[in-house]
Amino acid sequence: MNYRRLKDLPEELLPRERLCQLGPEALSNSEVLAILLRTGLKGENVLSLAERILASVGGLSGLGKLTVHDLAQIHGLGKAKSAELKAALELGRRSVSVDPMSRPVVNSPQDVAHIVMEEMRYLDREHFRVLSLSTKNHVLGITSISIGSLNSSIVHPRECFKEAIRRNSNAIILLHNHPSGDPTPSQEDVEVTRRLAEGGKILGIEVIDHVIIGDNRYISLKERGII
Repeated sequence: MNYRRLKDLPEELLPRERLCQLGPEALSNSEVLAILLRTGLKGENVLSLAERILASVGGLSGLGKLTVHDLAQIHGLGKAKSAELKAALELGRRSVSVDPMSRPVVNSPQDVAHIVMEEMRYLDREHFRVLSLSTKNHVLGITSISIGSLNSSIVHPRECFKEAIRRNSNAIILLHNHPSGDPTPSQEDVEVTRRLAEGGKILGIEVIDHVIIGDNRYISLKERGII
């Protein structure tokens, strides 16, 4: 049966009730989105609206790439709902950032990718970051250095090592994403990596890798033999 109004659904099928009873893990993507949207349109309940939005943008991955302006162009959203939705997506993005209390251990490029992949794979511009490590390879934090195309003029050694020095880091791992989804390193990526590795030798802070994040793929410049 097609319910034009959400309140006509049996209570056990309402997204909010299902979340309270079964937990958020039991909900579909459209049900979670419906809870955030709260209301639908005349002749289209909020669950149908959520399903239509996800279908039109290519699912959650597509939704995460849209700006507030982009979202506001979708029929049924508007500026207010778009801003609220973008804020919710940002909270989700931040929630997968490194929790300094948990101090994950990094022993491989796979470990690095596991920490940052779900956030960085959806960024629409290049973000360059530095992951600081303790002597036992515990993550001390991740510092954002620049946003924009990677080049030696905006990625200065001073900025890259400043936070690592403050945290008394033993080593760092360089991170950046390729919005195209293809993590293949450019010549500029290689040059910046080698420049920072030389700077690390002078400071006594080893640059042990540079991990480039694509769309659910990554490349380690250490594994490529560049570092």
